[in-house]
Amino acid sequence: MEFDLENPLTSSESEPDFVTALFAAESDHMGSPAATLDLSSRRDAVSLILQAQFACNLDPFIAYLAINYIDRFLARQEIPREKPWVARLLAVSCLNLASKMKKSDFSLPDFQREEGFIFDAQTIHRMELLVLGALDWRMRSITPFSFLRFFLTFFSPAHPPLLQALKARASQTLLKAQSEIKMLDFKPSVIAASALISAAHELFPIQSPSFRSAVASSHFVKKERLRECGVVMGGVVEIMMMDGCDPRLEMASSCGTPVTVLGQHCPSSESELTIGSSLDGRDIKKRRVDEIPTFHLSHAYD
Repeated sequence: MEFDLENPLTSSESEPDFVTALFAAESDHMGSPAATLDLSSRRDAVSLILQAQFACNLDPFIAYLAINYIDRFLARQEIPREKPWVARLLAVSCLNLASKMKKSDFSLPDFQREEGFIFDAQTIHRMELLVLGALDWRMRSITPFSFLRFFLTFFSPAHPPLLQALKARASQTLLKAQSEIKMLDFKPSVIAASALISAAHELFPIQSPSFRSAVASSHFVKKERLRECGVVMGGVVEIMMMDGCDPRLEMASSCGTPVTVLGQHCPSSESELTIGSSLDGRDIKKRRVDEIPTFHLSHAYD
């Protein structure tokens, strides 16, 4: 079955403890805080994923999942500075894993040939095993998309066309926000809530204040973290507006009918600034990739 980012748990959404379980598990699916991250390795790996997305017309959710794997891997493993090619190998391997999870027919060999480099199948397999180990085989990532349905229940009026437009704009914002390095400091649920609040402010300014208050009143949400994330999200939306991704123009052009905006391409940029905010209680310990006892990358070309 194809993995759905909105429903990462194997249990049914109708089960009473589903939402509680989702919030309880989200910290296990986070990347490293921005202040402790190897920015160069992440930039190189993410850049390659985005190249694949646009060059191969790749499903944006496959790219999103692959970058999530990269961030989670880098939270636990260090890429040797003397081996910058490992970042490319990491990107290729995470892209391959994400494609398998989404049941995609993406051709990794074709993409590698287009980019002018080729890792053999055995090397990619070794790296995939390293990624799987670092992620504790938790491939059904809990991401901000996993919380959209929950927070949408706070919006009123709950008319399907309005909820559809709100979700579509928030989804587009989340895809763009993943390249913002500061977002790694926040839990997926906080990022989801912030994206929806931002979308409501853009699309439905009259309902926006009450929606924000309702979301902030949830016992799952820390108001201060929501405020801090909102500041960062505001910068992301500013860039989107400058790039021409204005949802108000889209809605006006379709006579007020909500449209799906995921297909619209907004150029991606990655800030490497960091902020000194709370890190959600995470205690991250990293090891170098070439210090792992099995599947040494130093042997990749043996």
